[in-house]
Amino acid sequence: MVKERVPETDEGIQSGDVVKDFNLMQKGMRDKKLLSTDDIIKSGINSGRCLEIGPGPGYLGLEWLSRTSGTELAGLEISAEMILMAEKNASDYGMSGRASYRNGNALDMPFSGESFDAAFSNGSLHEWENPVQVINEIFRVLKPEGRFFISDLKRDLIMPVFLLMKLTVKPKSMRAGLVTSVNAAYTVDEITELMSKTEFRGSFSVSESLFGITVSGRKNNPEWSGKSL
Repeated sequence: MVKERVPETDEGIQSGDVVKDFNLMQKGMRDKKLLSTDDIIKSGINSGRCLEIGPGPGYLGLEWLSRTSGTELAGLEISAEMILMAEKNASDYGMSGRASYRNGNALDMPFSGESFDAAFSNGSLHEWENPVQVINEIFRVLKPEGRFFISDLKRDLIMPVFLLMKLTVKPKSMRAGLVTSVNAAYTVDEITELMSKTEFRGSFSVSESLFGITVSGRKNNPEWSGKSL
């Protein structure tokens, strides 16, 4: 039986010290090639102007920029401290001219409608206070036929996988955050139900791996069936 979901913070990571540790964790994941950059590009998100929701220190979006040509990235991040870190990392990547970051809440995105070719997010879905509203905001800011890709942990991780993830998280200070994130994550059935209430309705696909869940789709594309495992 899957444990009842326990919501995590909806305010992001605001503490400077925790931001530094989170940055180290994400940098380590980048170095081990554990970011979902490949999956985002394989989903068809490989050109144009893209929105990243919850970029944190920015590594996922910066890796996406470095592997695509002529692209631009706008990151929407709720933590001002995290934006400072992302801007520093963008400068280190030499991507300051292609990456910009806005402080704001995804419940009410500070962008005009139909202003992005694509949108993606990794690891922040479980923190969204109202995921249906956020996903509808993604729908609003996407251009017609714009693609989206959302990946996150899942709450029903099998115990050996969960323990492996917990033991390998570095720095160790991030392990408690992994536990609360898993407890706040969704299952495939829960995500599918949430998505069915959004503007995307039948234009999405849900899949899962040992480690998490991915939701992807395309605005105004009737060919997607709704759920694919």
